[in-house]
Amino acid sequence: MGIKLSTEARRANRVRRQLKKVANGRPRLSVYRSSQNIYAQVIDDVAGHTLASASSLDKDFKGKKGSDIAAAEAIGKLVAERASKAGIKEVVFDRGAYIYHGRVKALAEAAREGGLSF
Repeated sequence: MGIKLSTEARRANRVRRQLKKVANGRPRLSVYRSSQNIYAQVIDDVAGHTLASASSLDKDFKGKKGSDIAAAEAIGKLVAERASKAGIKEVVFDRGAYIYHGRVKALAEAAREGGLSF
């Protein structure tokens, strides 16, 4: 008898499984959203390394509230800037267990405006 997974865990596994089908070697832009902060990482799954990251806890982000849409937009632009410095133009977007709405959507659209394509 297997372990029963939560709805969020099943959704995250489903999203990750679909990403593996379409990734074709592209890095993954992973988003984590907590109640107070938001985090984004560009991850190379083949090598198992983080290529670029940004969060609302960064020194560059000091003094701003991390739990609103404006913060998510700023993090999206920051992670896109750091990824372009690392030579990354194309990624696959991993929203995890979060629906594409609100802060997650704002981060994704700001990353697109910052130069990432997905």
